[in-house]
Amino acid sequence: MLFSSSVFLFLFLPLVLLVYYLPLRRWRQGQNLFLLLASLFFYAWGEPWFVLVMMGSILANYGFGLWVDVRKRAGRSCRAPIAAALAVNLGLLFVFKYLTFVLGILNGLGAAFVIPGIELPIGISFFTFQALSYVLDVHRDRGQVQRSPLKVGLYISFFPQLIAGPIVKYETVAQQIDGRQETWSDFSAGCARFIVGLGKKVLIANQLAVVADRAFGLGSGELSAGFAWLGSLCYTFQIYYDFSGYSDMAIGLGKMFGFHFLENFNYPYISTSITEFWRRWHISLSTWFRDYVYFPLGGSRVDTRWKHIRNLFVVWLLTGIWHGANWTFLAWGLFYFVLLVLEKYGHLGRGWPVGAKWLFTFLMVNFAWVLFRADGLAEAGTYLGAMFGFGQGLWDGLGTLYLRENLPVLLAAAVFSAPVALRVRAWAARRDSVLLDAGYAVLAAAVFLVSASFIIKGTYNPFIYFNF
Repeated sequence: MLFSSSVFLFLFLPLVLLVYYLPLRRWRQGQNLFLLLASLFFYAWGEPWFVLVMMGSILANYGFGLWVDVRKRAGRSCRAPIAAALAVNLGLLFVFKYLTFVLGILNGLGAAFVIPGIELPIGISFFTFQALSYVLDVHRDRGQVQRSPLKVGLYISFFPQLIAGPIVKYETVAQQIDGRQETWSDFSAGCARFIVGLGKKVLIANQLAVVADRAFGLGSGELSAGFAWLGSLCYTFQIYYDFSGYSDMAIGLGKMFGFHFLENFNYPYISTSITEFWRRWHISLSTWFRDYVYFPLGGSRVDTRWKHIRNLFVVWLLTGIWHGANWTFLAWGLFYFVLLVLEKYGHLGRGWPVGAKWLFTFLMVNFAWVLFRADGLAEAGTYLGAMFGFGQGLWDGLGTLYLRENLPVLLAAAVFSAPVALRVRAWAARRDSVLLDAGYAVLAAAVFLVSASFIIKGTYNPFIYFNF
């Protein structure tokens, strides 16, 4: 079930809110149980069988948490339960997400394995990382162990962040499971944040997706340089508004139920370095790898440069692998590894004017998204070649057609990828005007109504991170 679907907007969400705030308003345990059941139903709506996989993950990690707690209380090593948790969670991820890819590689080297048809559970990378966060944070004393499997289940399966994040570390919400406070200000702010995300997804990302899909769908020799650049730029903005829009909706939904999730995006396209970009893009994933992989390896506080480079290599190799079983994702992660090493040790960008640093960073990110979007390395090479003139000329009628039809949306995407709205809100807050507040409410209502009309009409509604 997508947030940007009529079933979610007009049936599931209103019913969940009504039950949560009316008969269960003063019964926290009842609210938690209801949210768990609603979340499992939400997941089962699109994955009726794979909900059993999630329930198995919940029970296994509940047990691992108790095991860790028992060992800690006895003053014994927690290596066994941590190793078991890693083996089970990463093993589950490997079987569903990477097994067929690995068997294909082995068959290419001469083996003769039968490759099974394995469907990918929606959001498995997200809920697996959250499950690991629970066990690891209990081990690190960043959150108390839960004696009730229902509370572990709520943390792992809570529907706002279930299928697309943000990846919520257990330490962030450990106290909120029982101790959260619902307020009208949080609820109204959550509604507004949800509408912003819905507008980003439906009114910008979905429109740009049409151009990107057409450009990346053209074969070798059919793509002009201009249309290749237009397609790559549309995808660059599509993935930002698609994913950040979903994160906005998740954060807004969390607030409606009293939960406070950390931000997942902070205007990444204004970055003037690759390092800054990854502090602003998919912050929850970067933080997860930083806290659970990079720091345990020693981070940057190691005694040699090569150990630091090794740590960066491990993190970015795993980041690429996390995104999917394809050589393109591996190349995408290693491309960022090379850029980061060049920044840190090759002085890349040092002394450049700010504008040049921003342009270089944006171009590198754009090229990386071509790798990310392409079906394979050969297709990525062909597309990048077309961008530099090794395709069907410099410009064509297709580019003119799609540019004319989508220029307003593309310009809006470029403008609002900078903190324009943030500055407007800060300016309005200083004036504390009832008229401005009313204007914002009218604008939010308009965004919701227009977005809902697009959804009801059944317009193109893809979701990039659906299978991650």
